[in-house]
Amino acid sequence: MKTARGHKVGFFDSGVGGLSVLRAFQALCPEVETEYLADSAHAPYGNRPAEEIARLSEANAEELIARGCDVVVVACNTATAAAIDLLRRKHPEIPFVGMEPAVKPAALRSKSGVVAVLATAGTFRGRLYNETKGRYAGGVKVIAAVADEFVAEAERIRGAPYAEWTEADRARIIGIVRARVEPLLDAGADVIVLGCTHFPLLIGAIEEVCAGRAEVIDPSPAVARQIRRVLA
Repeated sequence: MKTARGHKVGFFDSGVGGLSVLRAFQALCPEVETEYLADSAHAPYGNRPAEEIARLSEANAEELIARGCDVVVVACNTATAAAIDLLRRKHPEIPFVGMEPAVKPAALRSKSGVVAVLATAGTFRGRLYNETKGRYAGGVKVIAAVADEFVAEAERIRGAPYAEWTEADRARIIGIVRARVEPLLDAGADVIVLGCTHFPLLIGAIEEVCAGRAEVIDPSPAVARQIRRVLA
């Protein structure tokens, strides 16, 4: 059953990553009905060929539409890069909201002139990332860092909030995050963009490692606001 507003918003990702976007939207618009589809059978998408990601994304979108969703959120940076243009062509009657790398706000906020983007290889190959970087990051150095191991850890804890991690989880994840993030800090990055929806699920550990040396940008709240604009 749809809400009184008459909308049902569907979210999909390869596993639990898109929960970061879903939770941000639910906090902003708790009155809107939502549906989450986790394609755990094919997680992660990050290193799959673009053609396969597009096929999987189309199947996910069609499933959500069949469940009554009249807005579909591609809550995955890799799937957005590979499939959102296709989805919009195939379903012009459905508004699709995707993930856009937060390179522009990172470039505006950086004081050192160095920003880092943590993402998957598929995101870095995509048109959206490269167009956004070319348009907005001309005055800064952008370090692109593939962090597939973050996806594995987010799946391992099933997206549990930081406060619910066991001591063993916390120690293991902080060690993994430190190995990836410390070199970015040492290279002068003072803003770090989380360019994969799985990564905000580890933001407690990422901010702990950064310890104030860099601002961490989670794009989920901005995407939630965009969904609200689409609904309006």
